[in-house]
Amino acid sequence: MSDPSKQQQPQQPAERPVPTSADVARLAGVSRATVSYVLNNTSAVRISEPTRLRVREAAQELGYVPHAAARSLRAGRTRIVLLPSGHIPVGPLYSRFLNELQGALRRLDYTVVQYSGLGLGADDAARAWAELRPVAVISLAETELTAQGVELLKRSGARAVITLGPHRVEGAHSLLMDQREIGRCAVGHLLERGHRRIGVVVPSEPGLELFSTPRLAGARKAVAGTDAVVEPLELAYEEEAAAGLARRWRGLGLDAVFAYNDEYAMLLMRALQDAGVDIPAEVAIVGADNLLLGNLLRPRLTTVNIDMVAGRHLAELVDAAVRDPSAVGERRDLMGATLVRRESS
Repeated sequence: MSDPSKQQQPQQPAERPVPTSADVARLAGVSRATVSYVLNNTSAVRISEPTRLRVREAAQELGYVPHAAARSLRAGRTRIVLLPSGHIPVGPLYSRFLNELQGALRRLDYTVVQYSGLGLGADDAARAWAELRPVAVISLAETELTAQGVELLKRSGARAVITLGPHRVEGAHSLLMDQREIGRCAVGHLLERGHRRIGVVVPSEPGLELFSTPRLAGARKAVAGTDAVVEPLELAYEEEAAAGLARRWRGLGLDAVFAYNDEYAMLLMRALQDAGVDIPAEVAIVGADNLLLGNLLRPRLTTVNIDMVAGRHLAELVDAAVRDPSAVGERRDLMGATLVRRESS
């Protein structure tokens, strides 16, 4: 009988060597410096287009990609832009903005890293972000940065810490995007139309208070000093919840509603129509975001058009701050709100 211990063991596949820039240089017939210039998109050195093409083809054939850590060591800093990722349903408008921002940063040769700070406090989040040694951090205000957190990030090598939100953060480039103007614009229009008992939808989904709280504050500011009243209406983004609110609508005595955004407006509008409530004869409705679908409804949805800073402009600001942090001053008023009048109000 054969000894089981001497039976041939299955061979493990040999590990393939990781291709290096030297391998690319040999295959392309150029120097390693030329490989570095081409693959790092260096514009300071003139390299012919045929040579660039030959280097890129060699890198693709070998499966070579530049080593980010090694490049960071040579440059003295990373090319990582950290974008704390949210768990909140921000909606199509903000999703488009974030996608445009990330695409523009990649075209500027930055590596965008999304990092979830869920469950972390402000300073703990800053410490976790600092461990990645980002060259820039763009905080969308879901995790509130403090002056201490900004200082920690800068000590770890971040040349730009940019916050987008309603408040200035000490030490950061604070780009103010005030959601209150959206609520003020929507409810101001309803006041002009003669409405005096105005509901304001407050989404019950966790995280959206970042937007809904200042929008409600803006609505209240709009009615200050008038005989009008604002009634907060908590609403989950569910058909059943909207139907329940619609069934008791007439008992609320409201003649208009600012529905937080177009998605909640469309949800509530359908539920009210199913309950036999006439729009706009019994209740006027205003949304926000100016989504295309709102213009396809019957009646067409009055909305607030939000003029946000373009993602590519923010990417250019990040790049300028990385190159020279002292050259970029604080900017304000990155969000404007204008009413789009349609049939629902």
